[in-house]
Amino acid sequence: MKVNVLIIGSGMASLQLARKLSPHLNVMILTKGTIFSSNSYLAQGGIAASISADDSFQLHALDTLEAGRFHNHADAVKKVTSAAPILLHDLAAAGCQFDQDVTGSWNLGMEGAHSKKRIVHSGGDETGKKVMEFLAATMPSHVKVTENVLVHELILSECGSCIGAKGILDDGTEKSFYADQTIIATGGCGQVYEYTSNAQTITGDGIALAYLAGANIADMEFIQFHPTLLYLNGKTAGLVSEAVRGEGAVLVNEKGVRIMEGVHPLGDLAPRHIVSQEIYRYLQAGESVYLDISTVPNFTARFPAISSLCQQHGVDLRRNRIPVAPGCHFLMGGIETDLGGRTSINGLYALGEAACTGLHGANRLASNSLLEGLYMGSELANRLNEQPCITSAWKEAASRQHYVTKLPSRKELQKRTMEAVGIVRTEQKLQDHLFWLESLLRGEKGEEHTTNYTKEEYETYFMVLTAQLITKASLQRTESRGGHYRSDYPQESDSWRKKTIILNRYEEKGVANESAKIATAT
Repeated sequence: MKVNVLIIGSGMASLQLARKLSPHLNVMILTKGTIFSSNSYLAQGGIAASISADDSFQLHALDTLEAGRFHNHADAVKKVTSAAPILLHDLAAAGCQFDQDVTGSWNLGMEGAHSKKRIVHSGGDETGKKVMEFLAATMPSHVKVTENVLVHELILSECGSCIGAKGILDDGTEKSFYADQTIIATGGCGQVYEYTSNAQTITGDGIALAYLAGANIADMEFIQFHPTLLYLNGKTAGLVSEAVRGEGAVLVNEKGVRIMEGVHPLGDLAPRHIVSQEIYRYLQAGESVYLDISTVPNFTARFPAISSLCQQHGVDLRRNRIPVAPGCHFLMGGIETDLGGRTSINGLYALGEAACTGLHGANRLASNSLLEGLYMGSELANRLNEQPCITSAWKEAASRQHYVTKLPSRKELQKRTMEAVGIVRTEQKLQDHLFWLESLLRGEKGEEHTTNYTKEEYETYFMVLTAQLITKASLQRTESRGGHYRSDYPQESDSWRKKTIILNRYEEKGVANESAKIATAT
């Protein structure tokens, strides 16, 4: 099968790209679950944009840089924050509904590390669901969506260009999908961790696929742990949005004492890595932490999805306390791209959380994720629409994909990764975890073996490979910054500022200076 544009994944970035591609292009979306099996659909927060008269994209940009601990690419931050209001008005003009106040203006919320109320919601705490349903309902006819296809390999030409992908269909058969342009929009890697807010489908597939094909992978040490996942009986059960704290909820210990006072000037609305580390400290000491929602008016009306989640798990909201713990939420790193999704491999693009553009730096600002997906989808659509639709002749290269015969259980992998590469990291734990992961990837005799996997085994293999990339990068960065905290190097280091760790299967690039890398690219 041959198409002009092949999109792997069905989140916000994917659907935004598909809806904006020219009708003369033959477009196919492959998703390994249903069209709504994504983090975008689960997103409870909103979309950040400088809408109010007392706000500006410059303030939004400053907040983004501060949250990212100035590891961000400043140009990317400027472009995305300045485009945010335009992107939202574009959606609204197309018929997407956003929550309004009594005056008919958009109701703007506050979230952590923002200096102004600038979070636009749809359906209260169901923004992702509402926007995704709108994008799916308005999908143009030249876009075909094929569900329940797990992509397990990118197809390369003899000259190294990406010319499509191989996937396993719902009935277990394999099929090759050839394309002029291939886009990875598979999200992050939350399921690599024991505690996560991510959808079950988010297993690092796209990042592993790109790495195996020879693409550059950047900033993998920067994992955001959301401070407040519902936490019961030693397990997390879903996200409790930061918007809850934005509406006045506070974090307290078992005695009702506020735990964030004196920790950061923004208190309960401090950047996520600060709040997560503080909650983790309490949990390690054997103390439970709760969200006190007693000051949030009309909680169940304002947060219907969270209220339903709590009720499903037996949390009595009349007590005004929700037990919480941090869990993996977002990957700031990923496949190295520009803002239009271009990777280091010709014909291959990456969008959304699977990509690393430098927008988020070392820690993502709340509600910038859906914004990034909308921006990148629109930007890549403009680029592809302007390209002439010419089908090139190519010769398919031999498969570069190799797999191991020994796979761990998912639970073991998730538990080990959470302990070694979680909220607090040390050199010894990272070295031990990397040794274990590499022993798996080398196989029992120190060699790689080619094999045929089931869908579930492919996912587990991709999880192992992604965990290895996270661990390698975390071991190399000998400082703490944003979502990467090393207790043996607890401070930010000026020598590491603006330096990016790039991993490549065929060329270990090590540490690259951002300015030199950008200068080379341009």
